[in-house]
Amino acid sequence: MARVLATGFVALAGFYMTLWLLGSLLLPDATPWLIRLLLSLAAAFYAARFTWRRMGAGSNGALRAIVLGAFVVGGVSFCAGFFGPLIFAPQANQGPLLGILITGPLGFLVGAISGLVYWWWRSKRPTGVARQQRQHAGGPMRGR
Repeated sequence: MARVLATGFVALAGFYMTLWLLGSLLLPDATPWLIRLLLSLAAAFYAARFTWRRMGAGSNGALRAIVLGAFVVGGVSFCAGFFGPLIFAPQANQGPLLGILITGPLGFLVGAISGLVYWWWRSKRPTGVARQQRQHAGGPMRGR
């Protein structure tokens, strides 16, 4: 269930962030709306695909852990900051800017740092084979 929710948040955040970044900053004003929409859908699809695959696979690379953490935490933070003000304060006309300018980017950074910490913590733990060998040998060697 967590994998589905995380992928959904990442897809939603990827779609909206790409749509607004492409629509307001990167593409000229004469670009048709359909092209912006298709580019945003493609970005959301690839971000969601990456998240779905990486959450299913027990990947052990630092870069994969960092990117996955950034996508998941950044996506959830963006959605909370964007849709929260729309739900709880609909009269605030600048409410979605919280997700675009503050919670989305901060969540992305916190997620990247958390992914790095998670990878570091997982790499320090013994693997399954090393744990089994230690258990069969009577635990860690002492007295040497």
